Amino acid sequence: MSAGPPATHPGPAPHPEPAAHPEPAAHPGSAAHPGPAPHPGPAVPLAREWTPPYPVDVRLVLSVHRRGPRDPAYRTDASGAVWRTVLTPDGPGTLRVTARFPAGQGTRVAATAWGPGAGWLLEMLPVLLGEQDDQTGFAPVHPLLREMAGRHPGARVGRSARVLEALVPAILEQKVVGAEARRAWHYLLHRFGPPAPGPAPAGMRVFPDARTWARIPSWEWHQAGVEPGRARTIAGAARAAARLEEILTLAAGEADRRLRSLPGVGPWTSAEVRQRACGDADAVSVGDYNLPAAVGWALAGRIVDDAGMLDLLAPYAGHRYRAGGTERRSPAAPRPAAGRPGPRRVLAPSPIGAVDARTGPGPRRRWHARTGPHSLLFDLTGGRAAPRHGPGQSLYAAPVPGAWPDCAG
Repeated sequence: MSAGPPATHPGPAPHPEPAAHPEPAAHPGSAAHPGPAPHPGPAVPLAREWTPPYPVDVRLVLSVHRRGPRDPAYRTDASGAVWRTVLTPDGPGTLRVTARFPAGQGTRVAATAWGPGAGWLLEMLPVLLGEQDDQTGFAPVHPLLREMAGRHPGARVGRSARVLEALVPAILEQKVVGAEARRAWHYLLHRFGPPAPGPAPAGMRVFPDARTWARIPSWEWHQAGVEPGRARTIAGAARAAARLEEILTLAAGEADRRLRSLPGVGPWTSAEVRQRACGDADAVSVGDYNLPAAVGWALAGRIVDDAGMLDLLAPYAGHRYRAGGTERRSPAAPRPAAGRPGPRRVLAPSPIGAVDARTGPGPRRRWHARTGPHSLLFDLTGGRAAPRHGPGQSLYAAPVPGAWPDCAG
């Protein structure tokens, strides 16, 4: 449980991070604007230390909220600290989280927060790091899942408690390659989000409020590379934001129904939101481009569709998101080569470690896996997985029935 209310004393000095890319310039004559300046927060940052009664891998748990390496709302600095910006119910806030491991004392989490939302962020820190994640009943019977659970004892399903902040980027990721979704997210936050409170790394922005999202004009969506369909869905979600935030108090089935009542939101988007905002360990991203193939190959040695994936995960009812391995999106996982299509990045357990399954350009189909210090590229062209690996690695080439399926998310 949490260790009482956060102490109000100055936190550690931040580690500045240089801006990797300049902000988009304001468009003269545009009715839009970069968003309101944040309200002044406390004169000094608020800080808190918390010792969870379970192992926590802070970077692993928080990494599900990261939308690419240039995410204006999420950064990792040179010291390994995670920075997040959040539009809390009390206003904008910036959170910096670190972890250390004193001998015999488990994990010691230290957090510092700035801005009007600082108190809320520190109060919600245990929930964000999986305090409410009930793993009762999760008994991995597959040897691979048992191995992965042993490798990642600090993997938990956290709960951000911010629905619209999880919904907007999920809508941006619908049916486009990952690079396009990340570019749109980066552009829109820099264009409409207020600067992060406190000494956050350069270029960080806070998620805009619902009114701002609802009023973004069509030419700004076009500039961001978002077609009218997704733009309408986001605007509609912004207008229904108050009702959508209520799903945090609803049962999983009712939360899913309310999200999917919004035009343009289907099962994939609903699951992606509930995983992050609600901490739903049973929410499966049905309709994902890559997840069924990754789970099928890992758990059954074959590529399956959505129905086959659900059959494989059925023994883990209540924990299907956990069993699917999507919470293990480690910051140390391999990144795709520049320009490689990959609408959904999915790390799934496999006989050789974490697998990043994605489709390749044209007729080529690839899996990119990481084993220890080396990477392995499976080229599925022609229906056979041909491994390429580093020196000293002894890995297998597994026949694959048919070429990689073309599917829509």
